[in-house]
Amino acid sequence: MDETVRYAVGLDVGTENVRTVVASLTKEGQLSIVGYNEAKNTGMRKGVLANLAGPADAIDKMLGEVERMSGYEIHSATVSINGSQLLTTKTEGMIAVGTVEHEINEEDLYRVEDVAVTGRVPANREILDVIPFGYSIDGQEGVRDPIGMTGARLEMKANVVSALQPNCTNLRRAMEGAKLEVERIIPSVVAGARAVLNERQKENGVAVVDLGAATTGVAIYEEGDLQYVGVVPAGSNNITNDLAICLEINTEVAEEIKRRYVTGSFSGEKDIVIKVNREEMVFEREKVDEVVRARLAEIFEKVKKELKKAGYEKRLPEGAVLIGGGAKMRDIEVFAKTALEMSVKIGAPRDLGGVATAVEKPEYAAAVGLMLASVEGGGNRDFKQGNKAKKTGGFLSGILKKFRF
Repeated sequence: MDETVRYAVGLDVGTENVRTVVASLTKEGQLSIVGYNEAKNTGMRKGVLANLAGPADAIDKMLGEVERMSGYEIHSATVSINGSQLLTTKTEGMIAVGTVEHEINEEDLYRVEDVAVTGRVPANREILDVIPFGYSIDGQEGVRDPIGMTGARLEMKANVVSALQPNCTNLRRAMEGAKLEVERIIPSVVAGARAVLNERQKENGVAVVDLGAATTGVAIYEEGDLQYVGVVPAGSNNITNDLAICLEINTEVAEEIKRRYVTGSFSGEKDIVIKVNREEMVFEREKVDEVVRARLAEIFEKVKKELKKAGYEKRLPEGAVLIGGGAKMRDIEVFAKTALEMSVKIGAPRDLGGVATAVEKPEYAAAVGLMLASVEGGGNRDFKQGNKAKKTGGFLSGILKKFRF
């Protein structure tokens, strides 16, 4: 193996599909996609593991092809988590750091973070990330990076992202079944945001909506930071199931109708005609549209409630960015714009080297974002946990500046 090259791996564990993206990183700061793959998943319900064997088997089979493509044997990855048990909690903490001449260092930041988190997050939850909104030194507010500044008292306001401990434990066990070490766990919608948002959007205010198979994730950014994460327990598979029930067909036929004929603008006029086992089946366009419109309205109404719950309804200048497999529906942004009453566009990873064309798609946003998070943590060779990873320097920080962080 070339010792001048590092590898970063992102693994998106979805209810219906698992996707992996592998990138190589050189000392010169070049990042290239060298491997990717996806496979059908089983053993998940609404983003949460129902059994360990299904995801472990799907991941194990998928990684074999990725390793052949990339020429790299994968031992660890940054992994996604999903489900309505995800939570963001606003918190703050204060510590005395010494005399007024004391120069604030990283150890002080870790201490104030511990104070801010202790007792604020229930014991049955695992902290996935702590996002500082800002610091105050001896009463001076608005400090973004206090390292090197002097003062006697350090305060921090932050946002804590957490998940239920059993879900995180089971996710790690599933990865162990696939012979993988988990570098870090990140909510899939937050990972996707890493791959599709730019600094302007995050500063002005934007929502990322991850339309998955069984869940729809919502992440809100403002002033450059993650402000809120929520998950709606409904996704694109609900549309498929509704069509199957109302049209009295199996889910395979329903999925084909959704994929080939459904549009978010509902502009089709002719009835839908497809062949199944040499038999021609005809479906009324009006009835199909009615079923799809009702389910989409329900999903986006719940997304709108998440925005209102977070205090950001009609308060996001950059609107919403749709990612995930459900974002592939034609003209879905047209429907979402009306439902959410804001500007909406489809998001996909961009500006990646190597075999990037295959992963510059909405459904790969989370996997690419997880890979970028692995880069942020130093790749698989020297990963650091939690907030410490954000302070990674050297050539990796140079790489990150080229991407959407």
